Amino acid sequence: MSRLILFNKPYDVICQFSPEGNHPTLKDFIPLPGVYPAGRLDTDSEGLLILTDDGGLQHRISHPRHKLDKTYWVQVEGFPTDEALEDLRKGVDLGDFITQPAQARRMDEPANLWPRNPPVRFRQNIPTCWLELVIREGKNRQVRRMTAKVGFPTLRLIRARIGDWTLADLPPGQWREAPIPPQLQEKSRPAARQPGPKGPHEPRRPRRPF
Repeated sequence: MSRLILFNKPYDVICQFSPEGNHPTLKDFIPLPGVYPAGRLDTDSEGLLILTDDGGLQHRISHPRHKLDKTYWVQVEGFPTDEALEDLRKGVDLGDFITQPAQARRMDEPANLWPRNPPVRFRQNIPTCWLELVIREGKNRQVRRMTAKVGFPTLRLIRARIGDWTLADLPPGQWREAPIPPQLQEKSRPAARQPGPKGPHEPRRPRRPF
């Protein structure tokens, strides 16, 4: 039976099991064989990462054409204007592509937010603000590029939700197993083999003697 794992990835952990430089890896937190990330999360980002041992399910969760909403909590430098939020909602021209329309709103600091290690570096006399961004894409460093483009650089980035899966009260560095929705179970199963030209009731041809 397929497994689906929710993991709260801490800052500076790379989304792979093999070592790379001095960064911690998934192997340091998840002692499960045969599971792999469905999608990725930048090393300097935190929050929800999904892993599974089912290749079909992994593809359905991570591929952009399946359009699973991804919710991010974004701490930015400055106080975004209504115009900046509207630009995020309409789509931002990043030069190499234009982002799809997004949901964007100001929010209070997330409840029960854990401290980041190392702490975020703030500039004195410059306020910060938390945003909630919901996108369906996942291009390289997209959220950071979007907020920078509208004039408010990202200081801290946490993914809080993918589709119906959320961090909830999962502490950083911890994982838990989650049920797979029935519709995804059906999608991840291999297709049943169709009967060949001989119908199921057609008598078998006798075997030739050796």
